[in-house]
Amino acid sequence: MRRKVLMAAVLLITVWLLWEAEALREAAREGLALCAGSVIPALFPFLAASSLLLKLGFEDALAGPLAPLMGLYRLPGEAAGVLVLGLAGGYPVGARTAAELYAQGALTRDEAERLLTFCNNANPAFLLSGLGLGVLGSVRAGLWLWLIHVLSALVTGLVLARKPGRSGGGRPLPRKAPAEGSFPELLVGAVQGALGAILGICAFVELFYVLGLPLRRLPAPWGAGLAGAVELFSASAALPGGRLGFVLAAGLAGFGGLSVLCQTAAVLAPQGLSPAPCFRGKLLQGVLSAALAAILAPWVMG
Repeated sequence: MRRKVLMAAVLLITVWLLWEAEALREAAREGLALCAGSVIPALFPFLAASSLLLKLGFEDALAGPLAPLMGLYRLPGEAAGVLVLGLAGGYPVGARTAAELYAQGALTRDEAERLLTFCNNANPAFLLSGLGLGVLGSVRAGLWLWLIHVLSALVTGLVLARKPGRSGGGRPLPRKAPAEGSFPELLVGAVQGALGAILGICAFVELFYVLGLPLRRLPAPWGAGLAGAVELFSASAALPGGRLGFVLAAGLAGFGGLSVLCQTAAVLAPQGLSPAPCFRGKLLQGVLSAALAAILAPWVMG
């Protein structure tokens, strides 16, 4: 029964794609421009850098200094590298890094999936410039969006990551030795891996940008909000300013959107990790972010 319902839904979408072919071709061109102008410049360097850092042993360098912090989440110190890169790199760098550490044997399945509840976060540049300056007209507002985003991620982890999961992964995979080879060889491998990842990310951005066209046609601000819940990047320019825009921007950035969740599922699939913990975490983080923004909006936005 479920398969038939899904089949009917996909069939209706296919008919709609044919019915509005001209408008959707224009939306597809806009989606490609979005990928070329925003997504690739924002994410590709971080995807390559995060992979290279792991090949060089970045997680081991942070394991000692940040072990007390990760102990609050009942996670090993090696998980700190995932959290740092996830906070700095943008969606889905944190999830991809967690999957790589699991594949290396530095984390158990249970640890990796609990880490996924709060390690996958928005790029600071997107929050400061794209949403803060571009939508709200203020770098100060963007800075507060970033602070809210980080705080809500850490609180989400305290709520969801401290409790052992049900995956049953009590032992990590056999720990792999640090990647061997010269620095140029490691760099080439990191860039090639990042290229494959960014192609998958852009494919989902393109797909959900097209599917979000009916939502972007709805009256503001709720049309922009609903579109942002589907594809975050595409709706940012349509968000309103003022206090409402501040709250919507915080909540949408915390949730990430369906496109980000699909991107996350794609980078986790090769390692067999479940995207469900990340989905729960993003839902909670979105709610927490919106609530914090609503409290602070009168002071931040005046």
